[in-house]
Amino acid sequence: MEPVPAAFHATPSAERYVLQADALRRRQLNGALLYGSGRSWRRRQRVWPAVLAGLVVVAILIGALTVAGAFQRQRELNREQELMRTGGTAVPAAGAAAGAAAGAAAGAAGRLSRSA
Repeated sequence: MEPVPAAFHATPSAERYVLQADALRRRQLNGALLYGSGRSWRRRQRVWPAVLAGLVVVAILIGALTVAGAFQRQRELNREQELMRTGGTAVPAAGAAAGAAAGAAAGAAGRLSRSA
């Protein structure tokens, strides 16, 4: 409990309630000023759980995109290796620019091996 101010000792009851209400209002406003828009520190909402949840969601999204990109790249590498083994000149459906370069290199390698 807070000590009772000297002004409350010789104050009639009605004025005491007004002074106490004023003191409470001042404490609430100080709390609002210190801790944000809440009226008092007891009602203050925590921000860190929302920030933590947001970071987890972002990390999961980044991980999913990374894994999807790795699978796509591995699929392209597998297609390029298959083309190199068979000596085919067909362009793979996905990754036309990379596939065209790989197909041209495979075709050239195939022509050189057949002519020798």
